[in-house]
Amino acid sequence: MAFPNFWDDNDAAQKVIGEVNVLKDAVTSIEGMEAEYEDIQVMMDLVAEEDDESLIPDIVESVQSLQTRLTDYELQLLLNQPYDKRNAILELHPGAGGTESQDWAEMLLRMYTRWADKQGYKVETLDYLPGDEAGVKSVTLSIKGHNAYGYLKAEKGVHRLVRISPFDSSGRRHTSFVSCDVMPEIDDDITIEVRPDEIKVDTYRASGAGGQHINTTDSAVRITHVPTGVVVTCQNERSQIKNRERAMKMLRSKLYEREIARQEEEAAQLRGEQKEIGWGSQIRSYVFHPYSMVKDHRTSKESGNVQAVMDGDITPFIDAYLRQQLHRE
Repeated sequence: MAFPNFWDDNDAAQKVIGEVNVLKDAVTSIEGMEAEYEDIQVMMDLVAEEDDESLIPDIVESVQSLQTRLTDYELQLLLNQPYDKRNAILELHPGAGGTESQDWAEMLLRMYTRWADKQGYKVETLDYLPGDEAGVKSVTLSIKGHNAYGYLKAEKGVHRLVRISPFDSSGRRHTSFVSCDVMPEIDDDITIEVRPDEIKVDTYRASGAGGQHINTTDSAVRITHVPTGVVVTCQNERSQIKNRERAMKMLRSKLYEREIARQEEEAAQLRGEQKEIGWGSQIRSYVFHPYSMVKDHRTSKESGNVQAVMDGDITPFIDAYLRQQLHRE
């Protein structure tokens, strides 16, 4: 950063600054935990030397605080795969069920947005298709921040909701499903070849939020990768050129994720494991009625505070999944 020509390439400079900030945060975190540990030791010595039990509540509180910080830091250390540190592209697609499942997709959209805000991540909507009456038919988010993909890869799969539907006048209980797909955002330092003759590009008028330019020009872009059938769409930029650039980046991310999934499937077959990739079976159930419970079926992690989970408190589920994967390795 001290080189005179550091700012000649602004994008490269910003990337370096981001890496420096990550390293600074890591060092600051470690130093903070060391200082907290030393404070606890001093208080324990005072209790032992002066028989001053009034410090015990402070010691207990400090130990609990340090344990929380250690757990959070340990979770970050679990994210050691080469693409874990990258930004994430998250897609939500409702299953069958019309308005009910589309409303569930919007609830999950709010949950992930709130979780990302708590993590200090930046959330950008790349594509948004509103539901006919309520909710969303599909949505694609770019979630930017260190380890965003590493955390959110734990959310990939089908999410199941059980509740009394507000859209059912008879007050019956409904079960809805939404598929969550998560990919790492691919930068130029990873080569994913996409030949021009392998893609089909369509343009159309954007819909949803976006300002005055919406529905005035065919700025939205849909790209289909013919060999694999992968489809990506982008409509958040004002120009068709920008939307095409973002869509191509999303396509490369999807193709990269497919290759990773293929390699993992081959490895699972070599180990003799039965593993579903894609929609597969549900990974988590959110039950609002007849009782309140969120349960992850992969780790058996549960929470009785459904509202807190829907407000973005999903880190315990992510933590349990990542630790389970570590033990399997």
